Amino acid sequence: MNSCLLAAGSLSALAALLHLGCIVFGASWYRTFGAGERMAQLVESGSSYPARVTLVIALLLLLWAAYAFSAAGLIPRLPLLRVALCAITAVYLARGVFGFLLVPYFPGNSLTFWVVSCAICFSIGVLHAIGLRQVWALL
Repeated sequence: MNSCLLAAGSLSALAALLHLGCIVFGASWYRTFGAGERMAQLVESGSSYPARVTLVIALLLLLWAAYAFSAAGLIPRLPLLRVALCAITAVYLARGVFGFLLVPYFPGNSLTFWVVSCAICFSIGVLHAIGLRQVWALL
């Protein structure tokens, strides 16, 4: 079992659970995790938009976790495993390195959100990259 991909998948799954927690626990969680005052206010006003967006993100993160777990040998092989892992790794690394370019599009998000989320994404991307290199021949 590949420990880097197991860790990467676990972190993606944890991120998905935290996103689901925002849906369950509401505006205070959106604020705590730096999603911006606008999102928190939309939750408080009864809008379903924040929950829909957050659910899509959570489901995507769970899918990414499943691909990491598959490549780690924890679950059965998923289709297009090599291609999917390359794409997931690239997205995490790009979000980590270039995430600051998104700031103008999400003006309500805190600086702390951007710094922490970029660092987390970069770290998960590095774990994916190392794990992917280690299992490349097996995929």
